Amino acid sequence: MQRQGATFLVITLTIATAFAGCVGKVKYPTYYTLHVPPVPDPSSGPEARTSVAVREFRSPGYLRQGPLVYRASAEQIGFYEYHRWATDPRDFVTRAIADRLRAGGNFAEVKLYDGRSHTDYVFSGQLEKLEEVDYEGGVKVEVALSAQMTDLRTGTTVWANSASDIEKVAQPNVPAVVSEMSHSMDRAIEKLLSSIPSLPPQPSR
Repeated sequence: MQRQGATFLVITLTIATAFAGCVGKVKYPTYYTLHVPPVPDPSSGPEARTSVAVREFRSPGYLRQGPLVYRASAEQIGFYEYHRWATDPRDFVTRAIADRLRAGGNFAEVKLYDGRSHTDYVFSGQLEKLEEVDYEGGVKVEVALSAQMTDLRTGTTVWANSASDIEKVAQPNVPAVVSEMSHSMDRAIEKLLSSIPSLPPQPSR
């Protein structure tokens, strides 16, 4: 009985060691989020009497799959298997744009579009690019945005703009890439919104 017990113990330890070795090799994804500096408190003046709703940004399908994207060439798109976005970048951009509009002082009210918003204007946009670029010398990141604003009463486009930012990455690793993406996103948003006009309120219905 003692011999059988010892044999059983050896087998159990062997299985446990092998299992631990397998578990040790499991690789889990690392999740990231963009970060831009906080915006100042809203500073709407007495002339700001209009309202705008920000619709969720659209994007190409490959930017909605979760993994961080890199380009080995102009034609080749790759995905990091174990480096993923913690939140949908479209949601991040939408909320960042709304915060900037709210702080800009051109609108008395800024809200997220819910399909039923009673506002003067609706702001729609697209996240065109959010990717690491690994060709044409060194590692870079590229962010590109486009947007337009529509008068909800008439359906007329009253403003449209596009902006992009390309920056080199100091260190060729994913955390450095994401950090530079945040900086590029901040600059692209600033460029995009730099030409937002002061718009008149719609006439009463």
